[in-house]
Amino acid sequence: MPDPGFGESGTPLTEDDADALLRCICFKTGPPRTIGVELEWLVHEKHVPQLPVPPARLDRAFAELRALPLRSSLTFEPGGQLELSSAPATSLMECLDSTAADLAAVRSALDSSGLTLNGFGHDPWHPPRRLLREPRYDAMEASLDRTGPSGRSMMCSSASVQVCLDAGHEEPGPLGLGRRWRTAHLLGAVLVAAFAHSPLGAGRPTGWKSTRQALWADLDPVRALAPPLDDEPRAAWARHVLDAPVMCIRAPEGPWVVPERLTFRQWIRSADPRPPTRTDLEYHMTTLFPPVRPRGHLELRMIDAQPGEDGWMVPVAVTAALFDDPEAAETAYRTVKPLAETAGPMPAPNNPLWTNAARHGLADPELHAAAVSCFEASLEALPRMGASAAVMGAVAAFHERRVLPGRCPADDFSLRTKEIPS
Repeated sequence: MPDPGFGESGTPLTEDDADALLRCICFKTGPPRTIGVELEWLVHEKHVPQLPVPPARLDRAFAELRALPLRSSLTFEPGGQLELSSAPATSLMECLDSTAADLAAVRSALDSSGLTLNGFGHDPWHPPRRLLREPRYDAMEASLDRTGPSGRSMMCSSASVQVCLDAGHEEPGPLGLGRRWRTAHLLGAVLVAAFAHSPLGAGRPTGWKSTRQALWADLDPVRALAPPLDDEPRAAWARHVLDAPVMCIRAPEGPWVVPERLTFRQWIRSADPRPPTRTDLEYHMTTLFPPVRPRGHLELRMIDAQPGEDGWMVPVAVTAALFDDPEAAETAYRTVKPLAETAGPMPAPNNPLWTNAARHGLADPELHAAAVSCFEASLEALPRMGASAAVMGAVAAFHERRVLPGRCPADDFSLRTKEIPS
């Protein structure tokens, strides 16, 4: 009988099994050929976004969306955020065009319901409100509540642009796995700063340009951290996963167990309340939220959702250019390598570099200088990657309007919004 996914059957893992699996399935090397994007959006009332959308109305709208013929995968987050996950694309423009087509269909369907998608990294107005009642999210909430309120805000009030790129060549060089892994954890802070777009909570400034990133850094002592960068990526990640706390132990019926201070390694050794299997390990990895998560490919998770219907295209295009074009990748690496001194020994995102990015955005001089250099490299690379005139124009406009003067999207957010009617 096949393993149903809860560990009732299947071969129990040993530590060696788990280590080998993690090294094998999390970093699949080869020439970078594919790109993907996961877009999270807040769903608001179209005309008065400060008003909460009744859950029943969201349910009806989402039921209609599920019937749409989309190429992307459509899912919903615990607080009612909508997520579109593109299929892997063989070029930047294939990724952008196919995702844009799906997004247009979703927007049109929501518009008929009087709803709209808004691209903020953190909901500017509404407190966390969990709409999905499933064992997974019950357990997640119980686990994250142990360290404070940031977990609920992350679950229910945040949205992002997540760029998915191939892990890279096994061999060294600009497109090699080791180089791309290290670049991602330093360039990630530059991306946080350049695209920060979540300065508000409950209608008031939070003191952060990226409140979303501040929430991630406050989420959990281990769960949201990157592994040490000085170690070989496969070994570092495998060790990090096995020594990370287990969020929950799934069950086919009833509530899931939410253990305290039980790492996956300890679960293997104790086999209590049951021995973990491969499906448990794979699920455990989905409960870890580092800024760069290896899933065969590299999932860059640090970019706030962006304003405008097509604003999301800019971070996707810039990130893809800085990783997949060899010349731009070399420039990006040389640009961000000195940032390691500011980062210091602490892992991302809990180090000074990432804190500066989230708090100050491009007002930080060091991050501003790095962003200017990286955007210029991406603009030179995009024609080589076959980017359309519209995409290159959007990146150039963002560079001129925001990057050169040192302004991130959060700096343009106005508090002068429509008043909530009494």
